[in-house]
Amino acid sequence: MSRVPRGWFVPFVLAAIVVAAWLGWREARHRADRAAIAAAEPDTVQAGVRAMTLWFASVDGDSLVPEARDLQDRDDLHERIASLVAALDEGPTRRGLPVLPPGTAVLHAYLADDGLLTLDLSRAFQQGFHGGTRAEAFAIDAVVRTLRDNVPEVKRVLFTCGGAPIATLGGHLPLDRPIPVRVAGE
Repeated sequence: MSRVPRGWFVPFVLAAIVVAAWLGWREARHRADRAAIAAAEPDTVQAGVRAMTLWFASVDGDSLVPEARDLQDRDDLHERIASLVAALDEGPTRRGLPVLPPGTAVLHAYLADDGLLTLDLSRAFQQGFHGGTRAEAFAIDAVVRTLRDNVPEVKRVLFTCGGAPIATLGGHLPLDRPIPVRVAGE
């Protein structure tokens, strides 16, 4: 059996000690970095961000699918609804297909004491719509479900466009009367 020369033992032990010390320092540094990052992450409640549920068409076009998204929580009803419709207008970030005509925006949102929301959307909502019955149903239902899930005060939605009542979006579904949020498309 061959013997290792003694001259190698001391440097080997010293190298092992240095490597162990370096690994310990590195792990401590990583722990400190992770703690600093965790401390720097804003508390979403304090920052006014809240998980909202938005509805988009499924990829296969057979149904609506929910998408959770962190949006700034707004105290003002108009700003809250405008933020939700703007997020719908941007389209999905994960799975799904957009449901609103591009440029759809909230002009006014008025909530009556009985839960009736009069939602006045930009003319792009009606003028930019090109689709059949299913596309029309998805556009209306996506807005109604998004409002239902994020603005619980809303019980019914009456759509207007550019300050004027609209009879229908694309000629397939009536919009001349309020739509109850509990049964919209479900």
